[in-house]
Amino acid sequence: MTFLKDGRVVKTYRIALGRGGLGPKTQSGDNRVPEGIYRITGRNPNSAYHLSLRISYPTPSQAQAARARGIDPGGDIMIHGLRNGLGWIGAQHRRIDWTQGCIAVTNAEIEEIWRTVPDNVVIEIRA
Repeated sequence: MTFLKDGRVVKTYRIALGRGGLGPKTQSGDNRVPEGIYRITGRNPNSAYHLSLRISYPTPSQAQAARARGIDPGGDIMIHGLRNGLGWIGAQHRRIDWTQGCIAVTNAEIEEIWRTVPDNVVIEIRA
């Protein structure tokens, strides 16, 4: 995961992604991380994972497309640390993609991201 400011790389993090593999997120339960342009729309300091930043998936057009197909697009996509109580795993969590469609970093990394990334910032998720 790469953070940019004014087109320049500020910081890069190694991450774990959803266990649904590569490909666009299409519905709830597919365990894929959505690709596209989103915003950070909220924060949860009391998450089941060490801090979490909400990603604005699904967009209105993604929700409408899913409804047209008769499926639930899913939601609750976050950038977060490790599950509470499992922080000891640290960077080893990156050995496999394990989330249910979120982007996971270490607890120390999410603390840094939490402090430096403002709400409503535009993010792009792509393979």
